[in-house]
Amino acid sequence: MATTRPSRSFEATSDYTVQLEDGSRVHRDHVAQNERLRPRLASPRSGVWCVLGNGLSNQSFIEGPDGIIAIDSGESQEEMAASLAQLREVTSRPIVAVLYTHFHYVSGTKAIMEEAGTLLPIYGHKKIDGNLARASTEIAPTYSRGLIEQFAIALPGEGPDHAQNVGLGLYWKRPDLGKSTPGYLPPDVTFDEDTTLQVAGLTIEVTMAPSDADDSVTYFFPELGVAVHNLVWPLLFNIFAIRGEEYRDPNVLIRGIDHVLSLGAEHLVATHGPTMSGGDEIIARVTRYRDSLAFIWDQTVRHTNLGATTNDLAHTVELPALYSEDFLTTELYGVVEHHARQIRSGLFGFFDGDPANLFPVKTALRSARLIAGFGGEDVVRQQVATAYGADDVRWGIELASWLSTRDDATSGDHQLLAQGLRLIAERTTAANIRSWCLTRALVLEGTLDSGWMKVHQLRPKVIIASPLERSVHLLRVLVDPSRAEGIDVHVAFAFDGETTGLHVRNAIAAPTSGEGASVTLRGAKSTWASLVCGKASLSALLGSGDLQVEGSTDAVVQALSVFDLPALRS
Repeated sequence: MATTRPSRSFEATSDYTVQLEDGSRVHRDHVAQNERLRPRLASPRSGVWCVLGNGLSNQSFIEGPDGIIAIDSGESQEEMAASLAQLREVTSRPIVAVLYTHFHYVSGTKAIMEEAGTLLPIYGHKKIDGNLARASTEIAPTYSRGLIEQFAIALPGEGPDHAQNVGLGLYWKRPDLGKSTPGYLPPDVTFDEDTTLQVAGLTIEVTMAPSDADDSVTYFFPELGVAVHNLVWPLLFNIFAIRGEEYRDPNVLIRGIDHVLSLGAEHLVATHGPTMSGGDEIIARVTRYRDSLAFIWDQTVRHTNLGATTNDLAHTVELPALYSEDFLTTELYGVVEHHARQIRSGLFGFFDGDPANLFPVKTALRSARLIAGFGGEDVVRQQVATAYGADDVRWGIELASWLSTRDDATSGDHQLLAQGLRLIAERTTAANIRSWCLTRALVLEGTLDSGWMKVHQLRPKVIIASPLERSVHLLRVLVDPSRAEGIDVHVAFAFDGETTGLHVRNAIAAPTSGEGASVTLRGAKSTWASLVCGKASLSALLGSGDLQVEGSTDAVVQALSVFDLPALRS
């Protein structure tokens, strides 16, 4: 359990860097985390099973008098089928219900229904559907790009850049399964406040417990002394996710952890990582986990009140050495210096009191001026090399970023920044940081194309299966203001019995129900899907009659031309 040093964001030197048999260069603590997350079927007590090492999350099973309850279903039907296969090695009792802890790991549920041969009741928070939709609509490009960077999805399967684990699990999706078929089914029994359920002959106390998702809940089975939760992770909780997420208030999480401590549970079954048993061990370890978050929040606020800027906090708030005695409070996922900065931003917004951050110069221009002030490109390049050689990686990366972000940056400048990112990657204990740095290094080196990560990847099947307003209202974040000037057109979209609308005005596209629109665009939903996915152009579909306009065709063409989708402009 113990480590030999305090938690740090990354080591100044390569003393802790190891090269593994597969060629990976990583901090040695990644190797220990691999073992904690190794594939196995854990059984903390009779009738309770937890599948580890099967993707990013665990899938758990609780046996009651009337059958087995499945909790969470992983990232795909294939993952869930693999979990069921492990379960069937120890019991043949039927699954009679499904519970979701939160919206992240609900994509394999169809595999459960297929095994059962019937639809089973599904229990979960009311926000699950909405949260899934949010991640796949307006913010989808950034959200997806963040997932790729954080979870090592684009890293190679061998060599120095090979991922060892992604912190919470060995991988985001199991590579050996070949494919990842979505199989989400929405809960038919929902809740948004504490409640008590009777499922499979067991009493389940449900408590709202926001964590890395606001729809997280804790399930307590009092007859079994078992709590299933998404609160205590196998590493320091990620207040800040490098992929980008809404602010996760540690105080909200702490309330959920305090509730878990109050239960007197003999067994904890987590969404991620090993199970935990024994009342005394649970109290001691979970209390320290809780206190690590309190320390980061308290000290961030303390130093903010004393006038610390965001960058100051990164170097001021540091967990005491006692927290390195347990992997639960070690920086194996994210890092404390980022968490402190996120807390400050979550409490007070982006401006930290540093006058330089009030009205900053455009990045490329700032970089050019700094380089000139330092004596030119060659001088800065030499200083980067000197910094790297002296293990002053933070300064080296800042200097290299000036070269890489200016308008006339060379491939060599990008390579120089990539070199620094690789130094961090091999010296950090944090899986998130390693994955992000290596992915960005590959982009800078020109071996990974990131262009597709910056646009909406709209898929016809998803659009056809989703409510029409989801794909139509998404367009509001694709408005090019320079093309929208002077346009005031309210368009209704009517496809296969669904109607919604957008009012293009004042350089925005305001979502509407479509009622009172001046023009209406009609057709099949499949035609709309082919249009926004770039399979056919607006002019071609209007010309063929697959799309019809009630009102002025010119007005529709004018309104749709403001969006950043080539098919709508041709």
